[in-house]
Amino acid sequence: MKVVACLLVAFVAQCAGYAGRSAYSTPRAAMRAVSPGVVRAAPAPVATRVAMVATGPPQTGLFTGSKPSDRHIEPDDLNGRTQFKVVYVVLESQYQSSMTAACKRINAQQEKVAVECSGYLLEELRDPVNYEAFKKEVAEADIFIGSLIFVQELADKVVEAVAPHRDSMSACIIFPSMPDVMRLQKVGTFEMKNAGTSKGGLSDFMKKNKPNGATFEDGMLKLLRALPKVLKYLPNEKARDARSFMLSFQYWLGGSPENLEAMLLNVASKYVAPIASNELLPESVIQDPRLIPDRGIWHPGAKEIFVDVDSYLDWYRREMAPANGIDFDTAPTVGILLQKSHINTKDDGHYVSLIQELEARGAKVVPTYSGALDFSVLIDEYFYSAEGKQAVDSVINLTGFALVGGPAKQDHPAAVECLRKLDRPYLCALPLVFQTFEEWKESELGLHPVQVALQVALPEIDGAIEPIIFAGRDGLTGRSVPLADRIAVLAERSLRWANLRRKPNAEKNVAITIFSFPPDKGNVGTAAYLDVFGSIFSVLKGLKKDGYDVGDVPETIEALIDSVLHDKEARIASPELNVEYRMSVDEYRRLTPWASDLEENWGPPPGQLNSDGQNLLIYGKKFGNVFIGVQPSFGYEGDPMRLLFSKSASPHHGFAAYYTYVEKVFGADAVLHFGTHGSLEFMPGKQVGMSGECYPDRLIHNIPNLYYYAANNPSEATIAKRRSYANTISYLTPPAENAGLYKGLKELGELVASYQTLRDTGRGSSIVGSIVAAARTCNLDKDIKDLPSEEADFTAFSLDDRDTVVGKVYARLMEIESRLLPCGLHTVGVPPTAEEAIATLVSIASIDRAEENIKSLPRILAASVGRDIDDIYRRSDAGVLDDVTLRTRIVEATRAAVRAMVEQSVNNEGRIETVASVFGNFARMLGIGKAPWVEACATAGFDAADEESMKPLFTYLDFCLKQIVADNELGALLASLQGRYTLPGPGGDPIRNPLVLPTGKNMHALDPQAIPTAAACDCAKVVVDRLLERQALDNNGAYPESIAFVLWGTDNIKTYGESLAQVLWMVGVKPVADSIGRVNKLELIPLEKLGRPRIDVVVSCSGVFRDLFINQMNLLDRAVKMAAEADEPLEMNFVRKHALEQAEELGVSLRDAATRVFSNAAGSYSANVGLAIENGGWEGEQQLQEQYLSRKGFAFNADKPGMLEQQDAVFKSSLKRVDVTFQNLDSSEISLSDVSHYFDSDPTKVVAGLRTDGKKPAAFVADTTTANAQVRTLSETVRLDARTKLLNPKFYEGMLKSGYEGTREITKRLRNTMGWSATAGAVDNFVYEDANEVFIADPEMQKRLLDTNPNAFRDMVTTFLEANGRGYWETSEENLDRLRQLYQEVDDKIEGM
Repeated sequence: MKVVACLLVAFVAQCAGYAGRSAYSTPRAAMRAVSPGVVRAAPAPVATRVAMVATGPPQTGLFTGSKPSDRHIEPDDLNGRTQFKVVYVVLESQYQSSMTAACKRINAQQEKVAVECSGYLLEELRDPVNYEAFKKEVAEADIFIGSLIFVQELADKVVEAVAPHRDSMSACIIFPSMPDVMRLQKVGTFEMKNAGTSKGGLSDFMKKNKPNGATFEDGMLKLLRALPKVLKYLPNEKARDARSFMLSFQYWLGGSPENLEAMLLNVASKYVAPIASNELLPESVIQDPRLIPDRGIWHPGAKEIFVDVDSYLDWYRREMAPANGIDFDTAPTVGILLQKSHINTKDDGHYVSLIQELEARGAKVVPTYSGALDFSVLIDEYFYSAEGKQAVDSVINLTGFALVGGPAKQDHPAAVECLRKLDRPYLCALPLVFQTFEEWKESELGLHPVQVALQVALPEIDGAIEPIIFAGRDGLTGRSVPLADRIAVLAERSLRWANLRRKPNAEKNVAITIFSFPPDKGNVGTAAYLDVFGSIFSVLKGLKKDGYDVGDVPETIEALIDSVLHDKEARIASPELNVEYRMSVDEYRRLTPWASDLEENWGPPPGQLNSDGQNLLIYGKKFGNVFIGVQPSFGYEGDPMRLLFSKSASPHHGFAAYYTYVEKVFGADAVLHFGTHGSLEFMPGKQVGMSGECYPDRLIHNIPNLYYYAANNPSEATIAKRRSYANTISYLTPPAENAGLYKGLKELGELVASYQTLRDTGRGSSIVGSIVAAARTCNLDKDIKDLPSEEADFTAFSLDDRDTVVGKVYARLMEIESRLLPCGLHTVGVPPTAEEAIATLVSIASIDRAEENIKSLPRILAASVGRDIDDIYRRSDAGVLDDVTLRTRIVEATRAAVRAMVEQSVNNEGRIETVASVFGNFARMLGIGKAPWVEACATAGFDAADEESMKPLFTYLDFCLKQIVADNELGALLASLQGRYTLPGPGGDPIRNPLVLPTGKNMHALDPQAIPTAAACDCAKVVVDRLLERQALDNNGAYPESIAFVLWGTDNIKTYGESLAQVLWMVGVKPVADSIGRVNKLELIPLEKLGRPRIDVVVSCSGVFRDLFINQMNLLDRAVKMAAEADEPLEMNFVRKHALEQAEELGVSLRDAATRVFSNAAGSYSANVGLAIENGGWEGEQQLQEQYLSRKGFAFNADKPGMLEQQDAVFKSSLKRVDVTFQNLDSSEISLSDVSHYFDSDPTKVVAGLRTDGKKPAAFVADTTTANAQVRTLSETVRLDARTKLLNPKFYEGMLKSGYEGTREITKRLRNTMGWSATAGAVDNFVYEDANEVFIADPEMQKRLLDTNPNAFRDMVTTFLEANGRGYWETSEENLDRLRQLYQEVDDKIEGM
């Protein structure tokens, strides 16, 4: 019997892997056997029971108000029949009606037996009342059936309820689920005690018997064919039991009422003792399984299933096309992927509805289905003609799943290869699984978090676009309900994509949308690290070459800017921007059906924004069939009261008119949003799963949306994909270079070099004095503790003491010099120069990659001189002069080695067209001579570093270099405009993950259930331990009791959950992967192992983190509550200490008092603090703090995970206990002054305002941008950021090369620096003083800034004056007078006076 069980486990219990492709390994709403309104009959003298478990959505606290009691079925009258009881929990909603019908048929037709049946949705077991009822029913059950129990915490509940009664049940039948649930299996003597393990030969059998490319059902059928050979060697009873299970599985897969009826009768006839012993169910009453082909082409108008595409198309040409008025030869063709289970159970109304909608619009359809979850087979078999040519113009996947695989395991590379070959737009729409239509419609969050993780995030990795909800679920019957308006949108959008392939390029209209934020300040064409107009110029040339009508394209970028702006001094609210179209109010109302919905917030049209008082103005310029338009602003700028109280209610009339013009007046075939990022995707609406009332859906409507998005920002790109149906195309951010030293810092570096040469001479002590004086002049004394005064007698210092002083200064200089900063702006379609490639590769070479078994070059070089690089980092950070010097040598050798490698591939223009193989040189292949990078290391003094140790690294760098230069940004755009598939790829930091390259990919995030990874947890522990060590050092050994964290979406994607893991480590909880690798379990780390108190946390999640990682918010909340409920000494558990205090203070339960995970309300983003500061529309810091508290105080509760509730009292109560605020920097590309997000979410002054002692908390920032992770104070980090960017000639000169956009970027960093004064008081006076010296006091610099972007320069002058006026900068009257005079001069110039 063990052999058979192992064979079955190999196929069935592979729920964690291969069996994840089962037709029913899908997160669908529960299968239930239910009959509403049944009168319960008195129990019969002989009554046996059956228990079934199927997986599905939650009742209270999540999204569904469904009741298990509504599903209970009993016979109206037993009439002396023997009754058996079934209890089930299912995940597939379509099974509910089939089970109901099956049980009713048994009770109506069987003369000797009857069934009582109770059904549960897995998620309903979260509710304590439901769970208690479930346990009671299971205890009474004769047969328990469970299917697709793939949520670990709920699987644990099922096991807890069922295990005590399993042996006393007649049968316990488990279809693919978590291994621990599979081990409950009991069908007579058949068991699966080894499910999920390698015992009994499972691994060997899988290797030997898994068919190539087989689906799960293919494998199961192979097993069924093999069973007779095995079963003949087993006792008849054991063979029978194995057959019974497999037969039950076949019935289950059949799914129809007839099949499920036969399954129940078959199991009852053999295993329910009163029925089996009295032979109440002869075999004659049990039908064989009724099955349709495992895959085929199904059309509701056909009388048969087609198993080949030629016979289907022949039928379609003869019958369907004429009947529907479809021109068979010219109509666009849409391929559709369906789930067999809906066809089996006749729950196909939503499929029929979409097919009919497409045909009504004149399209042909090829609706294919599969009983397995490898849908790529359908594409390969049915979406090509007999000649091998693509037979479809677009593809819609209606299953809601990744193309290959179910909820447990996916094969994304196979899916991408299949779709790459087909090369057609791939839309993945989805039916509601865990919600009824009404519940989804009323939900602010939108789609259920579990469904987002499984059916949105995973298909995106395949390159899927447009996650449109097309069907709901009826709460009573579980049947699918087509959503007419969503189906119409889905049908039209799929045909618009198909049209891009069929329409000649010369006839296509393309709308390029650029952004202006903040408005009125020379910001037209804003995008993160992108030269927008230079890139548009490049795109226009590419379009022209590809046959598009681009009219008369200006000859220069400057002329292009002028044609759109009229001049670059234009203000967005002024007619100086080119007005391409004036839309009358009547036309606007006629073309925008929902315009009246905006009047509550903005009054009647045309309003004040993008209006001349009579018409709505569309800003931009047409070039042939290409329109370059300026997206209107949010509309809240400059209105502090709206910023304070608005939850982002609606776009204004001008915004709506813009998209109405693009679609219905200009007639865009596609819109290209240009750069990171605009406002469309952040407009009010559900988080995921838009309805027709959500503004992103209303605005984009039917236009295919292409979106250039920065490769390092996958989180916000994902928001654009999900909320505005964007097909993203990644672009490269500028490569990071070392900041270098300049001015006084450079002179200080030269003094240090002199000291190293003359330290042993009589001049050593005087040079130390000069070094200290210069360090103070450069304000480094703020970063170096115990720096001696300039008056100190350095001749009295010992040599070691002098070395210590110099070492500390040198360490700070190296920190500044080696800090990475992006230089300049990227232009789409322009590959990086050799110098830029070198800068990127040096960073890549400096990181260990344990998963690839690749050591970093610094580690290799350190080892070659007998040292460990981590020890060098530690001692260098401490200011040990010899180690600072050695670290400098290692850094320089790394650069030299990488340069030597890259220079093999450089052309005469300093760029790289093709990459010469690092091992391709003939002499090198013969082993003659040394590799150039080895020679470079030897020249730098590391001649013991051998080539063999470097080979894995330089092989990897060779691959990375090829990715860096393989630019496809313009190519991907042109392909998308031709209705082709855009290859997907991860977004993130190309240094941490070079697979981000090459750019030009449809970006995706990651599987949200895969984080935090083990590596992320290891890194998190290092950072947390360093933070706590520093705090203990500064506070006489005392640990902070509470720390306020900020969690960002992009950061956690790039680092695979490092900051998430930091929070967990802080409270002393360990994340644990379940048996299929998903991180959803937690373990409390014992205090003796933790070795310190549990630190309380207050977690503020960005709106993007909330959208992408709501399941991780669940994990965090459970972790904090687990710590709060641990019965431990309060002095060792600050989480519990504070929660007990708050429970008493607020009059709530301990669990509610332990609420610590907060974010914005659903559909809302940011605290709007950054918006207020960027626009100057704030009266004082109190307003900023009130904005933060009102917008960020929405709590996540794992006990009610379907909602975010405003919890002001517990939010403020938690914040007032905070001792430390903390954020993470994970990438050199985006630092504290680059964006407003960081200070927007910083609660430092908020906490100070809430604390009873008024004390400002310590503020820290973790910097993991290099292999040597650092924890610095916020002020230290702001100073470092200012020195390496705002005040650094290498940075600002690089920006000024980009002219108009570069000036804006410089101004933005000054404004963001002031944001840190407003929210945290973290900016030293010298930063403003030095910035004023660089940009204002120098007449030549004034002129350059004024000439390139007058509005941005005016904003810079305003920012200086504002910083002084708000008390953040003390300076001389001379400086202030100069600024006031400058402001007037610039203002007069802009106004044309």
